[in-house]
Amino acid sequence: MTLDSDRHDALQSLPVSRETVGDFDLYVELLQRWQRVKNLVAPSTLPQIWTRHIADSAQLLPLLGDARTIVDFGSGAGFPGMVLAIANKTVPGFRVHLVESNGRKASFLREVARITGAPVTVHAIRIGDFVSEWQDRADLITARALAPLVELLDYSAELLKTGARALFLKGQDVGQELTQATKYWNIQAELIPSLTDSTGQIVSIKTATKHLGE
Repeated sequence: MTLDSDRHDALQSLPVSRETVGDFDLYVELLQRWQRVKNLVAPSTLPQIWTRHIADSAQLLPLLGDARTIVDFGSGAGFPGMVLAIANKTVPGFRVHLVESNGRKASFLREVARITGAPVTVHAIRIGDFVSEWQDRADLITARALAPLVELLDYSAELLKTGARALFLKGQDVGQELTQATKYWNIQAELIPSLTDSTGQIVSIKTATKHLGE
């Protein structure tokens, strides 16, 4: 598969404007350029940047509801947080906080934001430090290919307490992760089938409280 055919396939399902597709083109171009020296994503996924990364992230767009302040944990090369920000850059008050402790990846994210005008703030610190310093209210937490669900809940607990929801993109092991997480957490969650991965699921979490004594 060529990058052009992958782009074509991805655009069949992307619910975005032509202007947003143009920004995604800039994003992909920057990713390819920086990838040569920064190793931002797995090299094996480069021919499928559009379907494996852009479209996979963009499937969260219909699930955002009225969320305006999003916190994206472990943003890496910007998936899904940067994709969500680019697609919503004309929405008043919309902002994504990208939390990425790797300095090289944080620099890349800032460059993408500069070129595309994406409404993001890049936090080049560890997730635990970010959460302890965060003073505002978040509407939504996102993460993709970051950590097991039980760890994501530890990161997210304080934000969930103040009304945030969570959308976590997970793979085929999501059932095992949920089983493990419920040993420690009472979770109000819904599993939504992934549109881009036949074995994947989106874990939508409304509330999570730790078991007494944990």
